[in-house]
Amino acid sequence: MKLIVIQQELNTQQQLLKYLKIVNFESTKLVAKKEFTFIVSHRFGSLKNGIDTFFGLDEAVTRLNFVFGITDNFNVGVSRSSFLKIYDVSLKYKLLRQKEGGFPFTVVGYNSILINTALEKANLPLLEFKHRIGYTAQLLISRKIDSNFSLELAPTFFHDNYVVMDNQDNSQYAIGFGGRYKLNKRWSLNADYGYHLNRADNSPFKNPLSIGIDLETGGHVFQMHFTNAQPMNTNGFLGQASGDWSDGNIYFGFNLSRRF
Repeated sequence: MKLIVIQQELNTQQQLLKYLKIVNFESTKLVAKKEFTFIVSHRFGSLKNGIDTFFGLDEAVTRLNFVFGITDNFNVGVSRSSFLKIYDVSLKYKLLRQKEGGFPFTVVGYNSILINTALEKANLPLLEFKHRIGYTAQLLISRKIDSNFSLELAPTFFHDNYVVMDNQDNSQYAIGFGGRYKLNKRWSLNADYGYHLNRADNSPFKNPLSIGIDLETGGHVFQMHFTNAQPMNTNGFLGQASGDWSDGNIYFGFNLSRRF
């Protein structure tokens, strides 16, 4: 009987949001103990520019992300993004797990610290190292609705010591929404959206909306999507999404994951 209960809990965990990312937002999935996952992500330029930039292929932004499972419930990650030459270190840890007949949600914490190395003292004479730093704190709350459909809520706090807009608060708040619908054993449809709660009134940036399809091929996971946010770290896609779905200013991109 105990083995049956354990297997039911494992099945519940496996059928939740299955990959480390929904699209832009982190999911409640973690890398297993002593496993290593390497994720290559690209966001190309705007499709709106057409053939002049080969529909954005000439303007790609790349992120390399390395995630290691210290335990089944605790991961550490290190990444580098060509957007603002950002380096970040992250921690992801499971707090609660959805169980059959028990707790109804899986709850995961996510924290990161980033360094923006693109800022130049020539343009910002008062620039200090502290201005390059940003922070993120998220609570990821997911629920498997049925064997094919999972949803996530992601209350988020992020802080940038340097912001582009003078009247933008350095400390910013957002709520993320995401979901996955499994089409079959290999394919799923994913989407996520971030609602910024204290964006400056005259800010040119938008709330990020992303829609994509996931394909699992053995040890690889290939996530293809369209989004209005070219940055890929949390502070970037929540705070500096510059595209607009209403006028076709969106970006094609993908995440390619390999587990070792």
